[in-house]
Amino acid sequence: MFTLHNPLDMHLHLREGEMLAKVLPFSARAFSAAVVMPNLQEPINTTARALDYARQIQAQSTEFMPLVALYLQESLSPQELENARRNGLFLIKLYPQNVTTNSTQGVADILSPKILEILRAAQDLDFILCVHAETQDFVLDREVGFHPILESLCARFPQLPIILEHMSDARSIPLLEKYPNLYATLTLHHITWHLDALLGARLNPHLFCKPLLKTPKDQEALLQLALSAHPKVCFGSDSAPHSLAHKHACACAAGIFSAPLLLEALTTLFDIHHALDRLQAFVSDNARRIYQLDRRVQLPKKSLTLSKHPPTIPTIPDLIIPPFAVEWRIDA
Repeated sequence: MFTLHNPLDMHLHLREGEMLAKVLPFSARAFSAAVVMPNLQEPINTTARALDYARQIQAQSTEFMPLVALYLQESLSPQELENARRNGLFLIKLYPQNVTTNSTQGVADILSPKILEILRAAQDLDFILCVHAETQDFVLDREVGFHPILESLCARFPQLPIILEHMSDARSIPLLEKYPNLYATLTLHHITWHLDALLGARLNPHLFCKPLLKTPKDQEALLQLALSAHPKVCFGSDSAPHSLAHKHACACAAGIFSAPLLLEALTTLFDIHHALDRLQAFVSDNARRIYQLDRRVQLPKKSLTLSKHPPTIPTIPDLIIPPFAVEWRIDA
């Protein structure tokens, strides 16, 4: 048996409407809180919309805390940021325009005077900036292509914590050491698989995500960061559901829906590598420190005990989840 306290998912897509109702129970069962992404069909770009979205989530699960991020746009004024902070919001999400799902209304010129003005206000108001760090470069270089922008932001705003979300490229690791205010989240899929899983035998659209799975060298380097619970990284699933019909009709729909097996798969993975003693830090303690959660929010208390069983591959009707054989399961 193995127990985890206050597991946290620092990057989660819950969608909206019927999909929200269908997928929320998986995250609410396993995690006490999660950073919830704002890239809905209509972006969460105001305090009112963020609070309403949080209410919708908590109406369906009262013991799960959604930490809703604001969608960064040039219309996000310093006055709106002040209103957001008064109402307990402290996260901003930067989507470069047209790099991923529902990012058509993202930022076209990240280093423009207007965006820099907003980020300066965000720094002064004690926000955290979460970044989808990709450009439109060659697909395997999109994260590296974003490095100059990331370095500029880290240097311009040294008091603004910046999260390189779903880090996928080993070439990003030195930036974590270079900038004290830069951190990263790691997904289950980027520390488990590389491009062969997506393309090696046949095209597997259910492992298509953005940022793309990378090389074996990248996967191994990120895995070692996770297994060591490196102090600059924490867990963020980037679980992103699509219906089977949508995935099959449009293989270009980016997103891996991992929510139903995250803690089971992570416990299995850390157990295989004899690193169970560092899983608590990776899925909770590091995030609490990096995001300074204990002074920002009162997290729901949750302790989960997992037990070892013969390996199984979970299935969910009408949704696809990664083919990860889990040996650990959450006890009822």
